[in-house]
Amino acid sequence: MSTRIAFLKGHGTENDFVIVPDPDNAIELSPAAVAALCDRRAGIGGDGVLHVVRSAAHPEARRMADEAEWFMDYRNSDGSIAEMCGNGVRVFARYLQHAGHAAEGDLAIATRGGVKSVHIAKDGDVTVGMGSARLPEGDVTVRVGERSWPARNVNMGNPHAIAFVTDLAHAGDLHTPPPVSPESAYPEGVNVEFVVDRGPRHVAMRVHERGSGETRSCGTGACAVAVATARRDGADPAVTGTPATYTVDVPGGRLVITERPDGQIEMTGPAVIVAEGEIDGEWLENTLR
Repeated sequence: MSTRIAFLKGHGTENDFVIVPDPDNAIELSPAAVAALCDRRAGIGGDGVLHVVRSAAHPEARRMADEAEWFMDYRNSDGSIAEMCGNGVRVFARYLQHAGHAAEGDLAIATRGGVKSVHIAKDGDVTVGMGSARLPEGDVTVRVGERSWPARNVNMGNPHAIAFVTDLAHAGDLHTPPPVSPESAYPEGVNVEFVVDRGPRHVAMRVHERGSGETRSCGTGACAVAVATARRDGADPAVTGTPATYTVDVPGGRLVITERPDGQIEMTGPAVIVAEGEIDGEWLENTLR
């Protein structure tokens, strides 16, 4: 491992990430290394790592290289690999702009959840085309302590269970995954969102992200919540022909989610680069011994 490794720190609605630029995919980021970097006391701290690699240089992204030059190799804070991270895509785009690899306007970013269309606006907000939602059939139940709620199963390239509650405090501390049944509905784990109403087409949520615990925001979760809320409200753009837009408040800020009649979902919100520096390679190696 090289002596010094460049990194940046960024966040989208306070969902924060360690950004590791590595165009040629030369840095091996083991699960233990990712967990060490994301440690908030002994490392840099973050909800995950954005490993920035050219699509042509990564075996999982080469097939997307003709569509998107850059691949977001995303890792959860525990080192596990995730299919997608909506806030992460916005911060990834902001990094590409910061580094001179992208400008205001449209670009494409490869992810394990497919190629995502991104628009960087002049006002600083970033809009991400998040694809369409799948709503698997079957009853799902979320439990916290002695309380339980029926939940909506929504897949945004990663799995979500959405429970509508009367008070966000009912979600508990969210340090550990809330039990979801049946377990067979989510064989690889699930992100769990708790949702309350704030007004017409306006909700607030808390989330336990699979592999990261409670986070200040979850982009795919906000999209899943908007879709679940729309269906609860009887709104289906594919049926009405009219887009459905919901404001979703998260602990770290606000996201605006629009589902179009063709099923495509767009998420708009801020993305900020807050710092850059170097990781001491010797420290990282020592943490892995």
